[in-house]
Amino acid sequence: MSELTVSDLGTLYDGPHATPTRIEAGPYFLNISSLNEGRLDLQQSDHVSETDFVKWTKRVEPAESDLLFSYETRLGEAALMPAGIRACLGRRMALIRPDRAVIDPNFLLYFYLSPDFQRIIEQHTIHGATVNRISLSTMGSWPVRIPGLPEQRAIAEILGALDDKIAANTKLAATASELAGLVFDQTTTSLDMRPMSEVLSPLLGGTPQRSRAEYWDGNQLWASAKDITGAEFGVITDTDEKITQLAVSSTKAKPLPSGSVILTARGTVGAVARLAAPSSFNQSCYGFVPGKVPPGVLYFAVLRATQRAKEIAHGSVFDTITMKTFDHLPFPKFDDAALSSVESRIGPLLQAVAGSVIENAKLATTRDALLPQLMSGKLRVKDAETVMEKAGV
Repeated sequence: MSELTVSDLGTLYDGPHATPTRIEAGPYFLNISSLNEGRLDLQQSDHVSETDFVKWTKRVEPAESDLLFSYETRLGEAALMPAGIRACLGRRMALIRPDRAVIDPNFLLYFYLSPDFQRIIEQHTIHGATVNRISLSTMGSWPVRIPGLPEQRAIAEILGALDDKIAANTKLAATASELAGLVFDQTTTSLDMRPMSEVLSPLLGGTPQRSRAEYWDGNQLWASAKDITGAEFGVITDTDEKITQLAVSSTKAKPLPSGSVILTARGTVGAVARLAAPSSFNQSCYGFVPGKVPPGVLYFAVLRATQRAKEIAHGSVFDTITMKTFDHLPFPKFDDAALSSVESRIGPLLQAVAGSVIENAKLATTRDALLPQLMSGKLRVKDAETVMEKAGV
């Protein structure tokens, strides 16, 4: 391991301390919200005119493999700049242009995201009244320890293979989800509608008493609105909080089976997700259990009805869903043959989505376990390769 400083790894640049006029198309104006768990989500960035682009790139224009990071608010987030993108740094963003004779860019990303470097960021965080930040003027002097280039590249290759698999799964899930939605929409566009309350029986969730320690920190899933709004592709595979079997048996927090659909009714209203595993849920949500209405149709029927309700309510208040709301939400009038036909088409697609989300969760767990071990040198690359083989990567 070499004892270096951040400035030894490359050159630090920050962006302009102002915001240009945003337009609908043109070079990207990179926002800190574009930094998403090690990847750059350009859909979260704005655009600027060619005139402003010239002005905003006088100091630096992000180039391929530059490490982009936030130095205010979303501290610790980072991503590599992709090839073929014209962009300027947004407010609160900076970059490190890596010295490739010292550090591999892909390794630099994983090093930045590693627990050890995240702790260094925490140690140097300046806590302000409104936002937290790190000082770019002192960041260059932060001490770091990194292995030689051959080992850097080997580590980056291992972790990158996991991320590539996650990206491939994500693309597959996005395509399958979109196709399933198109099939549902095309099938139902000419159908008559009836009130959802005539077809479905919404169930209210329950929250065990917080004061009863014996109800919490168990191994039973318990979904809150946060889990539903954050569910990737609308699939709940795990929950932030878990309850005990005692809570399940003695409170109203009864679990719904896999394939059930949960709808948020208060707070963030109208978020919809489906369960990949049995789960209880809190009292600010409604649950729907598949039965006569199969799981794929159930999911899209609830999703499309709430999307439509939010569109109609645009500009007015749509802040609560009650049992009476379901008298006004539409549900397609399927005959038995049509219901079976559409489920046979969208069901396998939604299973592919759920399978991808579940596998991604396992891959991310493997990556996050390997990352600190590889960075610290506690795990050898050869041993990590064995773990990868067992993970099927």
